[in-house]
Amino acid sequence: MKQVGYKALLTSHVGPRRSSTRSVIPRFPLLRPRERSRLARIALPFLCVFACALVSAGGARGAPGGAQAAASPAPRPAVLDKINQEYLLGPGDVIKISVFQNPDLTVETRVTENGTITFPLIGVVQIGGGSPSAAEAKIARLLKDGKFLIDPQVTVLIEQIHGNQVAALGQFNRPGRYPLETVQMRLSDLIAQAGGIAVTGSDSVILAGARDGKPFWKKIDIGVMFVDQHLDEDVVLQSGDVLFVDRYPLFYIYGEVQRPGSYRVERNMTVVQALAAGGGLTQRGTQRGLRVKRRDAKGQVVEIKPELDDLVQPEDVLYIRESIF
Repeated sequence: MKQVGYKALLTSHVGPRRSSTRSVIPRFPLLRPRERSRLARIALPFLCVFACALVSAGGARGAPGGAQAAASPAPRPAVLDKINQEYLLGPGDVIKISVFQNPDLTVETRVTENGTITFPLIGVVQIGGGSPSAAEAKIARLLKDGKFLIDPQVTVLIEQIHGNQVAALGQFNRPGRYPLETVQMRLSDLIAQAGGIAVTGSDSVILAGARDGKPFWKKIDIGVMFVDQHLDEDVVLQSGDVLFVDRYPLFYIYGEVQRPGSYRVERNMTVVQALAAGGGLTQRGTQRGLRVKRRDAKGQVVEIKPELDDLVQPEDVLYIRESIF
């Protein structure tokens, strides 16, 4: 009997390889067609289970701890809960109240000075000092308790904000009155809404208002607050607060300098930097003749002879004398 190699045997039974994808059942060339079909039906489920196990093992190796991470989501930062607190309704606010499938109960009204509104069927409702969602729940409860509606769905929308406002005065790019849209609105938020401090404005902001029924006044250096990370100075604003930014402080220089005049007092500005801002000394000027006129604690003008590294103060007047020789 002629011996036939394995490759030749495969070729004689299977024939040349074809690219058809009609049959997904594996072929076994050494078996009869009926036996090949029976063996394929037995082996195919085991092959599927083995392939699924390989895919699962590969996914577990590729993402260690992935299942645990998906099962336990990251906790919500507490600061987001503070930021997302709702606006509190105040006197003068205009709101629109609507009840689902009851167009006759749609009302646009203004919150009175006592924090109340008048709503059909239930009369006067106290909503001042609460959030819009609290007002929705209260109106819905009163409608249900009065047996006017079985399960009312109430919506309260703020049309205009007049009750809780703060004022931005002085050297802002957009001075004016601005609403407190959230209960956690801070000083930096209002500065951003007012367009920032103008180029003619000081680095300090004066905050005036009331806290716990007592007058409140605070001067806040914006540069120090952010550069030196004094973020506790970024206080939460309250209704009725007033922010004021004064014009930037000036110093004056005259005498034997190239450009006499008034200049802005920059942060930590020294006397030598002030001389440089004035263009430096003329050929007849001398540093030995430098004098500064400054107001003391009593408000009296005194003349001092400063060092070049001394700090310049607002309203200082620098005078450069002429050299004798």
